Amino acid sequence: MQPSEIFVGSIDQGTTSTRFLIFNREGEPVASHQVEFPQIYPKSGWHEHNPLDLVSSVETCVEQAVKQFESTGYSRNDIKAVGITNQRETTVVWDYETGEPLCNAIVWTDTRSQAIVKDLKEKPGASRLQQICGLPLSTYSSSSKLLWMLTNVPRVKDAYERGTLAFGTVDTWLVYRLNGGHQANVFVSDPTNASRTMFMNLETLEYDNSLLDFFDIRGRVHLPKIVPSSDTKAYGAISDGILAGVPIMGCLGDQSSALVGQKGFSPGMAKNTYGTGCFLLYNVGEKPVISKHGLLATVAYHFDGKPVYALEGSIAVGGSGVKFLQNNLEFFKESKEVNDLALTVEDNGGCVFVTAFSGLFAPYWIDDAKGTIFGITQYTKKGHIARATLEATCFQTKAILDAMEKDSGHALSELAVDGGMSNSDLAMQTQADLISIPVYRPKMRETTALGAAIAAGLAVGLWRNFAELRDINRAGGAVFEPRISRQQSAESFALWEKAVESDVSSETTALHP
Repeated sequence: MQPSEIFVGSIDQGTTSTRFLIFNREGEPVASHQVEFPQIYPKSGWHEHNPLDLVSSVETCVEQAVKQFESTGYSRNDIKAVGITNQRETTVVWDYETGEPLCNAIVWTDTRSQAIVKDLKEKPGASRLQQICGLPLSTYSSSSKLLWMLTNVPRVKDAYERGTLAFGTVDTWLVYRLNGGHQANVFVSDPTNASRTMFMNLETLEYDNSLLDFFDIRGRVHLPKIVPSSDTKAYGAISDGILAGVPIMGCLGDQSSALVGQKGFSPGMAKNTYGTGCFLLYNVGEKPVISKHGLLATVAYHFDGKPVYALEGSIAVGGSGVKFLQNNLEFFKESKEVNDLALTVEDNGGCVFVTAFSGLFAPYWIDDAKGTIFGITQYTKKGHIARATLEATCFQTKAILDAMEKDSGHALSELAVDGGMSNSDLAMQTQADLISIPVYRPKMRETTALGAAIAAGLAVGLWRNFAELRDINRAGGAVFEPRISRQQSAESFALWEKAVESDVSSETTALHP
């Protein structure tokens, strides 16, 4: 059989929608289907999903995409393996004996466990956790969400006491259900997902007894076996439906999957996904780097028997800053118009917008920072504010990349980009100018789904090694080269840093006049 006749499927299970894409050997999607599923917000700060909705959304997408694939003359038998990429940290619990979910999944964005986190920070040994698992205590990781369920959901507490409580992130839940549930009992997770729970030791890629003891769950909760991100056997096979019998061979958390989809396979390579917020992942090689600058340490991927690690930084406001101009200030009707508005002026006119609507994330970690616009004069126009909004994300990206270089000791060679805001040529040119290195935007920007397809494709032999993947999805991409000197870039960045400092000091003054 010709290699070009082999296809891999990719399940991309996100926070608001699920997709299934079918990729060929060139890394091009030849069929896809997407569905949105219900978001549940029971109280302020709470965010839930029905675990069965996640499964049915996957089944619908697989069914529809494969029908589309066959309508163009291919056969479903040409799909040789499936990979999964998923929203991380979202926590699912079910009964180990029946396979039934015990309550709604708590989504990664949910902040209801704040009081639990506060108590955990007071416990002896709390300060040592990040050295072992790479994450600080926060509402973000799965551990505090599980503890909230144990305290507040009677069915979860009951299963825990009976010894039948199964815990998993979304990858584990999907693999378990797609294999047919408790009969096959395929109960696994990959290190990119397991590293987001706070239960896994980053060095050994195994559950760490000191961590399990800290959270008081050792031997009391069924935890999935941690297996490589690309594996021919570990993930089982789809048990029924249009792809019954097709093996699942790859699994990556969404941000790791985007790094793989951008082929960030060597130290010093980084990707930024410009979504509502932004996620930066930076390959640091085969040893984990515990950040001294407020970044998270995580697993980038685990192929070929050895893990590769990454530093991760996130920006709270990316595309949502553009939405603010659209919805709150009514600067334009559609978010893509921000580009045209920003191009009506030559520069920001001295305007700097610190878009700290919900505090500032890495590397600043200023929880009580507020959104502030500096440098407004009678000369300031809408275009200047539009430019300053795009620049805010670019400045924060530079701050994170600088911290990543300091932590890792690797100089950045290129920043690969994807996500909605990466469609703006102006924003990406600004980004290249500020970081003084090229920004690469691929033509096909389904990089998260491509990453999961690569994980499965490597296992099934569609690609044999990274060298064969080098040119995948490179044709037709755009490279933005820096157009200003490093000194000009440094001067712009100094103004941003000064604005951040003024923002924080004005907050402090307001609190303590």
